[in-house]
Amino acid sequence: MPLSLSDANQAIEKAHAKAAQLGIKVTAAVVDEGGLLIALGRMDGAAPLSPQLAEAKAVGAAMLLRDGAALAQMAQDRPGFFSAADRMVRVPMIPGLGSLPITVEGKIVGAIGVSGARPEQDLECAEAGLREA
Repeated sequence: MPLSLSDANQAIEKAHAKAAQLGIKVTAAVVDEGGLLIALGRMDGAAPLSPQLAEAKAVGAAMLLRDGAALAQMAQDRPGFFSAADRMVRVPMIPGLGSLPITVEGKIVGAIGVSGARPEQDLECAEAGLREA
């Protein structure tokens, strides 16, 4: 079952609500299983580059089927592979905290990426975006 625009927007809203609670401004992006953008939301005052970074984080998580921390470890352990894989997708992949795959019934159907704050805060917002209401 693919992610709907409504699902993507709900995840972004929840990520933004967590950011507001933390007193930070972020951008959240949701991509499908092929790394294509479904929805993106930039909070007023979020850094100008945060939309591109959030999407790049989400793309990495979707295309390599792992969270941002695991992507960072892969980039460190297998730099040649990560570099080659990075050139095969439409936007650069950003490894590091702030991205999570989205699973439905055990299948990865997309990913969320968040950027604009400290890495651990980006991750906290991404996790909030995927939490059930």
